[in-house]
Amino acid sequence: MFKRRLLFALLIAILLIPLWMWLWWLLTPKTKLVVAIIDKTVLSPKAQEHSSITWVLNNNRFTKTPTQEYDASHDYFGFFPGDKKKYTIKGLERFSSAQLNKLSSDADVVYFTDTYGVYENEWYGKSDIGGRSQIIYGGLSSQDNEFLKDMKERHKLILAEFNTFGSPTNVGNRVTFENLFGMHWSGWMARYFVSFDTTKNKDLPKWLIRDYKNENDNKWPFHRAGIAFVNDRDQVVVLEDSTHLTDPMPHIISSGYGRNNLSLPENIKYSFWIDVINPELSINHVVSRYDISVNKKGAEELKKYDIPRTFPAIIMHNDKDYRFYYFSGDFSDNPIGMGSSYFKGIAAFKWLYYNSEDPTERGGFFWNFYRPMMQNILRENMVDNK
Repeated sequence: MFKRRLLFALLIAILLIPLWMWLWWLLTPKTKLVVAIIDKTVLSPKAQEHSSITWVLNNNRFTKTPTQEYDASHDYFGFFPGDKKKYTIKGLERFSSAQLNKLSSDADVVYFTDTYGVYENEWYGKSDIGGRSQIIYGGLSSQDNEFLKDMKERHKLILAEFNTFGSPTNVGNRVTFENLFGMHWSGWMARYFVSFDTTKNKDLPKWLIRDYKNENDNKWPFHRAGIAFVNDRDQVVVLEDSTHLTDPMPHIISSGYGRNNLSLPENIKYSFWIDVINPELSINHVVSRYDISVNKKGAEELKKYDIPRTFPAIIMHNDKDYRFYYFSGDFSDNPIGMGSSYFKGIAAFKWLYYNSEDPTERGGFFWNFYRPMMQNILRENMVDNK
């Protein structure tokens, strides 16, 4: 009888775990942290392109006012989707210099999550959805750079990631950003694809195939998994599994600083968009690097186009003059639901939220890399500003 009661009590306690986790989250004190999120590539109210940072803010009880939590669908600057293909643009471009200066005074952190923008084909759902089209809104603007300069001068935390200063940003604004933060874009971007077989993988961009064929006698000889590199001159380099690669997946390798200070794993796969950057090492420190597992033929192909086999994934400038991180990947764009952010200690059950057998899943990257990294960066920022 006693054993039955004990088992019953244990079962009840287990079933009540979500309630305890929610109460723990609810009773955690709120901390005001004003984060200016800039996202110019929002195609739905879910705002997946910056939902990861909103999740981290919410789960750690960082709030935009002393009481009000962040809402991914509202709390950002950029492109706001509406009903029936209507939209509103609320970017920094509408701000005067005085308003940008005031914003830099009010904000504790700025995070540029995506400046790629929104294009007519994807927004209006035209038939050639994978093709190139006219831009509706996007690119790093002069007002964005002015705000970044103000934040830098105020010694505020600056975060930016993949494509912040790449296409479609004009050359003048790109150079301004590069000079502000001591880094340069090589002109190359890359992404893993689970298959280069055009009959099987419908996620292959039509422009990618078109541009490759234009320079290769209208041929597309690839079928297996691999990595495609594309540059701002419409050149395409394809590295295919077995033909050029011993492992078709890019991996992020983190340094001792990344592992010890940001709780990063030593090695993790990354299957989404990447930009190849060149930091000035006298200014910035490389925290993590991408590693491309090429064989001899793959190494020769990269060398032909002056593409490095290994290049930065995270760079950092963390000194008294300013604090800056650049993530050379689409790190904040992960298919993560906001519901789980309302439970303290939810990371103990992270294995429920992703399938490690799926090479294209990005949930594992969020739980094992992005979440601990962002928590540590934000907490460190709070300590430094006390």
